[in-house]
Amino acid sequence: MLKIISILFLLISPIFQVKSQTIDQYLEIASENNPSLQASFKGYQASLEKSNQITLENPQLNIGIFTRPMELLMGNQRAEASVMQMFPWFGMLRTQKDEATLMAEAKYEEFRQQRNVLLFQVKETYFLLQQLQNTIDITESNLEILQSLEELAIIRYQGGNTSGAVSSVSSAVRRPSQETQQNSSGDGMGMASTGGSSGMNQSSTGSSMGSGTGSGKLTDVLRLQVQIKAMESDLQQMEVDKRPLLVRFNQLLGRDKNEPINFEINIDTQKELGWEIALLEQILATNPMLLMLEKEGLAYQKQGEMAKLEGKPMFGLGLNYMMFSSRPEMGVPGGMNGMDYMPAGMGNNMVMPMATITLPIYRKKYKAMETESKLYWEANEMQKEDLQRNLETEFESILASLKDADRKIKLLEEQIELMEKTMELSVTSYATEGSSFEEILSIQRELLEFRLNALNTRIEREIQYARIETLIGI
Repeated sequence: MLKIISILFLLISPIFQVKSQTIDQYLEIASENNPSLQASFKGYQASLEKSNQITLENPQLNIGIFTRPMELLMGNQRAEASVMQMFPWFGMLRTQKDEATLMAEAKYEEFRQQRNVLLFQVKETYFLLQQLQNTIDITESNLEILQSLEELAIIRYQGGNTSGAVSSVSSAVRRPSQETQQNSSGDGMGMASTGGSSGMNQSSTGSSMGSGTGSGKLTDVLRLQVQIKAMESDLQQMEVDKRPLLVRFNQLLGRDKNEPINFEINIDTQKELGWEIALLEQILATNPMLLMLEKEGLAYQKQGEMAKLEGKPMFGLGLNYMMFSSRPEMGVPGGMNGMDYMPAGMGNNMVMPMATITLPIYRKKYKAMETESKLYWEANEMQKEDLQRNLETEFESILASLKDADRKIKLLEEQIELMEKTMELSVTSYATEGSSFEEILSIQRELLEFRLNALNTRIEREIQYARIETLIGI
């Protein structure tokens, strides 16, 4: 059953493009192995057995044996046996089965909700791992920039030729953007021309460089070394921070905490908005919590019908079988004391059909049962209405976050491109004219901040899409 559900998950919602095969495999593993989810599914399977427990009441068999035969006209009665079967009012069993089936369906929707929450946690942890790994990559690229700047500062301090060092800095500045364009198709932000322009700027910058003859400062070199040491320490801490996420990811998948994990580093999701109305309708139609409340509401209605039927009489049909033995004639007919005479008993056994009916005359109990089911149903309807409004509100909030993320990503990519050009120009100016080194460090910090903000925004956008998929249900 879980394998079928897992396959269905891979086929749902054509609105969303399928992510990397890796995360789909991890989601399937979590669906099959997570202990908490397996326990929930077992609970659903147990609830299915409720409908099989609804049958007629067991018949009653009564057997009586006389320790001393009862002398009756037809003979001596030795024993008596009776059997009785009770029948509820018409439609009672069917209504009970319908109620049990609806409660089992509500249990299944509860299982679906727990499964959706689990898969969201898997996606969220996966994206956080992506975020951390990409942060490490961005920090390493920034470290490479600092090391190239250190080389430039040393060459300038020594009065050597700075053209090679300037080219090295420009390559380090542009490398993250170029790798992003090569490894993914982008996020639909129209940044495909970045690589060409950067190559042109780099070549023109390199060709215009001559030998550096200015007098650099040793303090510039030392300050860079301080930043390099700090960044190397940050990278070591990031590797340490990765361990808890890896352990949690394996725990969600129901695997050993030391199991190796391979995840995609590139974030190449391409999703377009414009499906808001249709998607909201889909959420309201397939959200498992809404469906669970709907099934429970129908079950409460069936409980109301059951309360009415319990107020009807129950019927019983049965047989009474009496066993007799023959008895000889006693006394003399017409004697002085006719009371002492008893004719012979033939000893024929007797069968007596029986019928019984209950009289539900105490109506307060049944009216209270009907009122109880009605109040539960009304409470259920209010809960469903409240949940619908909360889902609409949450969807609008997620939608606003997605649009804001798209806007921020576009802005940050433009800012990154401009900061890369500014960085190249500042480095060239520093190598040839000895301009302020403070400006280069400030630009470098801003470039790192923009790249990290762009990464964090992309990850947050992925998490918001995962939230929408969770609202839809699987």
